[in-house]
Amino acid sequence: MTQISVVIPARNEAENIITLVEDIDRALAALGGFEIIVVDDASTDASVAVLRKRAQSMPHLRVLTHDRSGGQSAAVHSGVLASRGAVICTLDGDGQNPAEELPHLLAPILGDATGRIGLVAGQRVARQDTWSKKAASKFANGLRGWMLQDGTRDTGCGLKAFRREAFLALPYFNHMHRYLPALFARDGWAIAHVDVTHRARGAGRSNYSNLQRAAVGVVDLIGVAWLLRRRKISTVLPDDLR
Repeated sequence: MTQISVVIPARNEAENIITLVEDIDRALAALGGFEIIVVDDASTDASVAVLRKRAQSMPHLRVLTHDRSGGQSAAVHSGVLASRGAVICTLDGDGQNPAEELPHLLAPILGDATGRIGLVAGQRVARQDTWSKKAASKFANGLRGWMLQDGTRDTGCGLKAFRREAFLALPYFNHMHRYLPALFARDGWAIAHVDVTHRARGAGRSNYSNLQRAAVGVVDLIGVAWLLRRRKISTVLPDDLR
């Protein structure tokens, strides 16, 4: 029985993706009952070919493909829709999120006797990125935290674990993956945080630039702030008032 689904959004990561998949397989071997879903977001390199070849000897590896690029949030959403596990883990396809962190990420939600934790958010320490990327991220996280009060210092970290049904109940929009703590809290879920390590990219280059992130970030931030303010809280009336 599949308990955990690991969803990896990826685009043009042929040089990194197999190592990452094999690292995940080793990291979760002791847990059992998991699947790995790589959602290829219309890669133009050999990503799909190398994944399908590896899947021949790894039956719990599933490969989904987008015929055109939809972005990271679209890839995550496709993977969650196709998943069989009640708990989802995500991490980036470039290998910068170490797979060894997955058991630490899963521990709070799998051990949650109350059922209140909806999301476990990884927060990178000793981040292995360029100075400009770290500076841009620090500014964006500070602004986002001030506006949304989501209590998370690093929402851009790809390492996350969450309840599948809770995720699918969230409003879906492009770039939503950057706002999961605020969106889960909006729906009344508790958020747990886990510090995670970070690696330098092994090969290839990022599919996003600081300018691209900034251009869409302002509009997204305003939209999410609006969603939080407009949240409707349902009420249950006593039987005699229905």
